[in-house]
Amino acid sequence: MGKIWRISGPVVIAEDMRGSQVYEVVDVGEARLSGEIIGLEGDKAVIQVYEDTVGLRVGEPVAGTGEILMVELGPGMVGNIYDGVQRSLVTMKEDIGDFLIRGTRTAALDREKKWPFTPSVKAGDKVYEGDIIGTVPETGLIDHKIMVPIGMEGIISEIYDGDFTIKEPVAIIENNGKRIEIPMMQQWPARKPRVYKRRFDPVDLLVTGTRIIDYLFPLALGGKAAIPGGFGTGKTVNLQQMARWSQTHLNIYVGCGERGNEMADVLHSFKQLKDPVTGRLLQEKEIFIANTSNMPVVAREISIFIGITMAEYFRDMGYDVLLVADSTSRWAEAMREIGARLEETPGEEGFPTYLGSRLSTFYERSGRVECIGNPSRMGSATVIGSVSPPGADFSEPVTQATLRIIDALYSLDVALANKRHFPTINWLQSYSLYADSVDKWWNKISDDYSSIRNEALTLLQKEAELEEIVRLVGPEALPEDDKLLLLAARIIREDYLMQSAYHPVDTYTDPERNHKMLTTIMKFYHMGKELAESGMLVSEINSLKVLQKISRMKDIPNEEFDQYVSELWTEIDKSTLYQEGGM
Repeated sequence: MGKIWRISGPVVIAEDMRGSQVYEVVDVGEARLSGEIIGLEGDKAVIQVYEDTVGLRVGEPVAGTGEILMVELGPGMVGNIYDGVQRSLVTMKEDIGDFLIRGTRTAALDREKKWPFTPSVKAGDKVYEGDIIGTVPETGLIDHKIMVPIGMEGIISEIYDGDFTIKEPVAIIENNGKRIEIPMMQQWPARKPRVYKRRFDPVDLLVTGTRIIDYLFPLALGGKAAIPGGFGTGKTVNLQQMARWSQTHLNIYVGCGERGNEMADVLHSFKQLKDPVTGRLLQEKEIFIANTSNMPVVAREISIFIGITMAEYFRDMGYDVLLVADSTSRWAEAMREIGARLEETPGEEGFPTYLGSRLSTFYERSGRVECIGNPSRMGSATVIGSVSPPGADFSEPVTQATLRIIDALYSLDVALANKRHFPTINWLQSYSLYADSVDKWWNKISDDYSSIRNEALTLLQKEAELEEIVRLVGPEALPEDDKLLLLAARIIREDYLMQSAYHPVDTYTDPERNHKMLTTIMKFYHMGKELAESGMLVSEINSLKVLQKISRMKDIPNEEFDQYVSELWTEIDKSTLYQEGGM
């Protein structure tokens, strides 16, 4: 038992703490505020407190728990809402009401609720770490697989079938004469990556429903990506779209230092929206961590690691998991504040010198892996983080450190936002290193994916090169083939890349529809080239009625889309109609 020696905002120094360990969880003050030891010097411990320290006094007691910060893993996580240190806000609301009270303790998982457990092994079976011994139907979309904890093995002496709480044993393992009870709940250190057999290259597309991402700059399952952008460019909306529509088994949304109204909008919408594939409520495949800007700063850092630990846990069950973090800049700002209070040597722009390594410990926990244990299974954890550079300056330290780690960049452009072009992903500054690896996945839909994608990107690049000439001499001075190129690029931008997150149809585009939309535009471009070569002016091509039908493609309901495109292709192929004055 120690006592407070010094208080500096969320940093508390306690004395008489000899025997404590780094990252040990402690109770600070009479209110028993939750904290964590981040440094030791002699008998003094430096503690970061995860709650507001207003009112603390020097001399108040500090008690160590002897445990490091652990993440509770088990049935009851999916659909739940947690704060930055994994206290269930749902349970807290039931216990104390709508307002948080300092020092409130609440379990991450319900200790009283009974879950139906169905065993998948039998007594006498030899089991090892990671083996699946049974399942629990957690939601209509998630079967929670109960695994043998890491570092444990033995012979199943007893296994039960029925309803149990997460703390009651569902199996008993014997090892060297010891009987070990296996409950449904596990615990795992937040900062320690979970183990796996082997890591593989990401090769399957993460279907997000956003056309520019899925087709032009694809993200693979198990990949890592960043979305940097200035104020008003739609970072949060982009991340919300991914968390809503990504075709993974489970999505985890970490609101790290973002505005409370944005987080409230996320929570409200997920209670109403349905998964486009299964028709089930999206809430049945989501976990939320809400550590908003008005909550304690230091909890931002650990909230990120709690989220990735949850992602690894479900990955180990053989699921594909997506984690979105909004935003890593707020996380970095929290590290800068703590570093300043600890009087650490500052790096660039005051951020700690270990900023890059701390970011990499988060992003590198993504991946597509072969899970340990039986039965054999593959799982993936995909990580997407937003970055909020001040003044949209991508040369600032957090953005630059992130760019050295990630393999896909979705650069948001303030100029596009001012033009009301959403999503504001700049097609000239963004990139994806997964384009070649997901090529085989796309080829199952169409073997001309690469050619269509490359041609579309080439048109957009050439349009950017022609813009300077257009500004100087005007579009009328360009040759007809360049005018046609500008027309095709404009169609791609306005009728394909622009996508409304709030339109009931346009908000999500499945891969088949995605491919047909861009193929239709390129088909029209090729037909336009033939017509231009035969003497038709681009101004005449631009007046064809078929262009209006192309612009309406993204609003056509899914059940009518194939018929609509089929008729559209027929019209495009009838080149004689163009010669006779259009449709």
